[in-house]
Parts: sequence; C-alpha cells; structure tokens
Amino acid sequence: MKSRHLRAQAASFCFILPALTVLALLLLYPVVTSIYYSFTSKHLIKTGYEFVFLQNYIAVLTDKEFWTSFLTNIKWTVTSLFFQILVGFFAALALERIGKGKSFFRTVLIIPWAFPSIVIALSWKWILNGVSGYLPNILVKLGICDAIPQFLSSSALAFPVLVMINVWFGAPLIMVNVLSALQTVPRDQYEAAQVDGASPLQSFLHITLPHIRIVMGLLIVLRTIWIFNSFDMIYLITGGGPAGLTQTVPIYAYNVGWGLKMLGRSSAVTVLLLIFLLLVCALYFRILDKWEKEA
Repeated sequence: MKSRHLRAQAASFCFILPALTVLALLLLYPVVTSIYYSFTSKHLIKTGYEFVFLQNYIAVLTDKEFWTSFLTNIKWTVTSLFFQILVGFFAALALERIGKGKSFFRTVLIIPWAFPSIVIALSWKWILNGVSGYLPNILVKLGICDAIPQFLSSSALAFPVLVMINVWFGAPLIMVNVLSALQTVPRDQYEAAQVDGASPLQSFLHITLPHIRIVMGLLIVLRTIWIFNSFDMIYLITGGGPAGLTQTVPIYAYNVGWGLKMLGRSSAVTVLLLIFLLLVCALYFRILDKWEKEA
C-alpha cells in the first residue's frame, strides 16, 4: 500500500516536472543571476569582473536620478491604478445594468486590452505626433488650439497623456473581472434589502462591495505589480523624456545596464525593485487575509 502511494506521488511529480523546469528556467534563473551580478562589477563589454559586495547598492541608493525615477514610478503607479480601477469599476456597473447588447459592449470595450503593448504604444505615438499626428492637427483645424500641441514632448502634457493611454489600455481588464464578480452576487439579497427599505447606495455598500472586494483586492495587487514594472509602453512612447520627466525605475535600470553597460549596478536596481514590490504585496495580502476572515 505504501509503495503504491509512493508510485502515485512519483507519477504526479513526473507530470508537473516539465512545468517546474520551464518555471525554473524562465523565472528562477534570471532572478538568481540578477542577485548574483548585483554584488559584482559585471560589465557588458569588459570580460572580467570582481565582487564589490554592497558597492552597487550604495551607488544606486545615493544616486539622485534613481530617487527621481522612483518617485515618478510611484506617481505613475498610483495615478494609473486609481483611474483604471475607477473607470473599469463604473464601466462594469454600467454594463451590469444594460439589458440588451451586453455581450456586444463588453466585446467592444475589451478591444484595447486585446492588442499587444507595442501596437498600442506605436499607434498612440503616431496619433499624438507633434508634427504629423492626427489628433494635434485636428485640434488646430477645429480652432481648439492655436498651435499644434506637443503631447509627447511637453513637460506639462507628457505624463498625463501617458497615464491616459495606460488607463485606456488597462481599464477593460478591471471592467471584465468586476463584471464577472458582480454576476455572482445573489439577487435575493438585493430583493430582501429592497423590502427592508434599503436605498440603492446602502445596497451597494452592504451587499455589492462585500461580495466583490476580494476580487478587487486581487486586481489591485496584480495591476500594481504590472504597472510598476511597466517598461515597454513608456519607453516606446516617450523614452523616459522629456528631460527624464517620465523616466521610471525600469527605464532607469535599462539605461544603466544597456546605456552605461554597467550590468552589476543595473542588477542591483532590479533587486531593489523586487524587494519593494514584495513588501507592497505582503501588505496587500495582509489586508486581503483580514477581509477573508471578516467575510
């Protein structure tokens, strides 16, 4: 009996071994390599390197540009996440109340999320181009603007425009998941609340929110990680400009690693980024655990 149980466990392990192998190659190896290189003077051009211990971390943490990029990263994450949740949540509530055509509107609204980031970035860069862009020239022809607005090179417009693009891209994911969560809320609870004289706001606060807050919490965790690590969209649209105003930590790490060829210092930046996100996720999951116990 014991041998049969061991054979069953061995067979189960054999089934998951390919997935574990792929996970180790695609996740564990890069993470371990980055941690290792962060303690060395690894250079992309020079062949040899030596251990410098905490020197890379000290250099990064005393670099004013790193802290500027970090604060920009925080602002980028908070604003993008807030408006993605806001737009996606209210879009889901609106779709929930639509009687006919719900599938059509849901399909149309999810289109931005269906495109790759590179397509989104290059399309918006073409639309907002300060010379031949479709939108800037239309605004001038309509008389709304006297001169062609420089959406991507203006210090006042570049960051808000990037946030707008990111909200347009990410809100549909929030909408679909919240809409799915709303459809699991028992309808009899709404009917009972209506009989008891509860207002729509009270029903929303005491029935809707408690049922979907776990889903909302998980979405916030996933979107925080995704937005904070966002690189391709910002880099392809503004490259971190103008004058570094849209440079986030991932772009800073790229410039240090591939621009200055200092792979060791760039690895230290990524390790610090990993530590920060782990702390944020630990805080999130602590809140989620409290919500689950209260449910």
